[in-house]
Amino acid sequence: MFEFPVTLTKDDNGTVIAMFVDVPEAITFGADEDEALLNAVDALETGLSFYVDDRKSLPTPSKAKRGQKTVSPCALECAKLGIYKAMTEQGIKKAELARRLGWHMPQVDRLFDLRHASKIEQIEAAAHVLGKQLNIVVA
Repeated sequence: MFEFPVTLTKDDNGTVIAMFVDVPEAITFGADEDEALLNAVDALETGLSFYVDDRKSLPTPSKAKRGQKTVSPCALECAKLGIYKAMTEQGIKKAELARRLGWHMPQVDRLFDLRHASKIEQIEAAAHVLGKQLNIVVA
């Protein structure tokens, strides 16, 4: 759902730059391709957090070109982003989500903080009040 194609480019100094066409705020580098891809996860999460912080719709990942690598946020962040996406698609504000959950606003704010280690039960509860369910797949 949040699998974004990443463009890897060799830089003049031998490092590899990782950029996302769909999330231009996310840019990083690494000593080699593996390190650049590892750093790209953090850059992508940071870039997507800007959309959440600014209450903007999340970008839709474009289709990867043949042979192009893709990067996804970590599983917990994907779950949080899924809740945020469902909430924005339904036109629900944080205050309404807090009311539905019986939570205080700081609890809802932490739910959308991609750096906060929310409990999976909290994400499931938010999904439930949005008419969604959380599915975890190990592939």
